[in-house]
Amino acid sequence: MIKELDDVILTCDLPDHSLSAGDIGTVVLVHRGDSGFEVEFTALDGETIAVVTLLARQVRPTQAGEIAHARELVAT
Repeated sequence: MIKELDDVILTCDLPDHSLSAGDIGTVVLVHRGDSGFEVEFTALDGETIAVVTLLARQVRPTQAGEIAHARELVAT
């Protein structure tokens, strides 16, 4: 179960927000019945890139043994 302040992994590209599958965000709000989430995505310097409303199928919880990967943000 995903909770507020959990890190989650984006499972699809969101080109309108310059986000790619695999990007890591933080849940700031869980919608009723875990049907969706408000997720904040930030750059490594702490700058907010986007706060996006996502369906449950568009994110997944982080898993043990995963490693973060940095990429340059490409604005659309």
